Amino acid sequence: MKTTLKQLAFPVLILISVCSHSAFAGDKKMQCPDFLNQEFKKLHSSENVNLCKLYQGKPILFVNTASHCGFTKQFKPLEALHQKYKDKGFQVVGFASDDFNQEAKSEEEAAGICYKNYGVTFTMLSPTKVKGKDANPVFSHLAKATGEEPAWNFNKYLVSADGKTVKHYGSRENPLDSQLEKDISAAL
Repeated sequence: MKTTLKQLAFPVLILISVCSHSAFAGDKKMQCPDFLNQEFKKLHSSENVNLCKLYQGKPILFVNTASHCGFTKQFKPLEALHQKYKDKGFQVVGFASDDFNQEAKSEEEAAGICYKNYGVTFTMLSPTKVKGKDANPVFSHLAKATGEEPAWNFNKYLVSADGKTVKHYGSRENPLDSQLEKDISAAL
């Protein structure tokens, strides 16, 4: 049986079309939401991080933190969440903030509390505003999306893999064995 070039061309064109459609759909799925296309300085570092590089089309948890708060002990369970789900692409990002007057006086002190005292390995960012008219663009969007800006330190915002759904959890929401963890697990 003799196969002509015309007979081979049609299936090849179909294969190319399917592959390019899949690649385009994958790119569309991985497109970073505008509110995450922000660059912030890492805590006690000269290095910056663009949140889109962390996002990668997976759920991401944002937390406003303070080093001298009664909820500071939540760094341990937040780190445990990070360790438990990071291999599935999940990220935790801490935004240090002095909006409630409980952040360390220096980034060096804040970094010592986070990294040495609590063993934090997830991304921690330099102090920034998280509420009110001066809130950074990420927290401004999170507050608008949920109708709830942080009322205190350690408010948590879970952003869905597509970046369209945001859920808010208050300071008292324990990161582990909670509705928050159930929602993370379901989102992955």
